[in-house]
Amino acid sequence: MHIRTERPEDVPGIRHVVQTAFDTAAEANLVDTLRQHAHPIVSLVAVDEDEVVGHILFSPVTLAPDADGPIAALAPLAVLPSRQRQGIGSALVRAGLDKCPCVDFGAVVVIGHPGYYPRFGFVPASTYGLRSEYDVPDDAFLALELSPDALRNRRGIIRYHAAFAAL
Repeated sequence: MHIRTERPEDVPGIRHVVQTAFDTAAEANLVDTLRQHAHPIVSLVAVDEDEVVGHILFSPVTLAPDADGPIAALAPLAVLPSRQRQGIGSALVRAGLDKCPCVDFGAVVVIGHPGYYPRFGFVPASTYGLRSEYDVPDDAFLALELSPDALRNRRGIIRYHAAFAAL
């Protein structure tokens, strides 16, 4: 298994992975919309014997009222159910976090499982004075600085791309 940037020929495989992992087409539609309308993005695939078995996407969010410094949202992360609990998701997260600074993302936020994301260094976003535009528990809205002090003195509400409203 190896991880790389998505290619055009990966799109059907990505859609299959995301739709299978989430049991609906909503997240797969989100990926398609973000691919077309959100820039920059980091979109990586885990490939095993030419089959896409996992996918991760990072896309820009805004911090209101502060608009300085790019912040990314990690969403979605998907692994084929038959390949879960094999380290593929963790490998995708690590590779994505390594890639984000290459497109100038200084920090990442995620709405996710509070038992999973802290292993990568995520802490409650409220630690930085950040809140989600969505009503989620404090321990499920997490943030990670990729650049030193990327979130220092940056308080406000994280607003996601309009495509997230369809979820």
